[in-house]
Amino acid sequence: MANIIGVRFKKPGKIYFFDPDGKKIEKGSFVIVETSMGKEYGEVVISNRNIPDNKLEKPLKKIIRIANNKDKKQHEENKKKEQEALNICEKKIKEHKLNMTLTDVEYKFDRSKLLFFFTADGRIDFRDLVKDLAAIFKTRIELRQISVRDEVKRLRWQRYVWKRIMLLFIFR
Repeated sequence: MANIIGVRFKKPGKIYFFDPDGKKIEKGSFVIVETSMGKEYGEVVISNRNIPDNKLEKPLKKIIRIANNKDKKQHEENKKKEQEALNICEKKIKEHKLNMTLTDVEYKFDRSKLLFFFTADGRIDFRDLVKDLAAIFKTRIELRQISVRDEVKRLRWQRYVWKRIMLLFIFR
């Protein structure tokens, strides 16, 4: 049996298992973990739980730490910078006359990489766009084409959240 916690990085998103390193971590807490993409800030959606070893992909990575106020502030700053990056990238897409739709932007927690997600009908030559973005943001830039299905899933989640918020205000 292995003690695990489940961490989600985006909503909607896959839940990844991590070793809590002997700490008791409650659902709703935030943690800093090392992933294949670098350090990430994620929400604990499954608190400490024992799972049979045969149900896990080993070895589990340990959490780095429970997020502190400095980490939360950096995460919030990253979210603001992502919105700025989205606006800048959309302008650059128009300047380069590329037939693509920017759908999301994601800064890695330590700002070592900036990912731009987009949809397009076919293949896009965005090499010049990447060069422009790298010069502006001075970090590694990655553009990832996502399917329309992924975009619909994200939009459905946003609609679900807005409906919940509206219901809270109506029944207050």
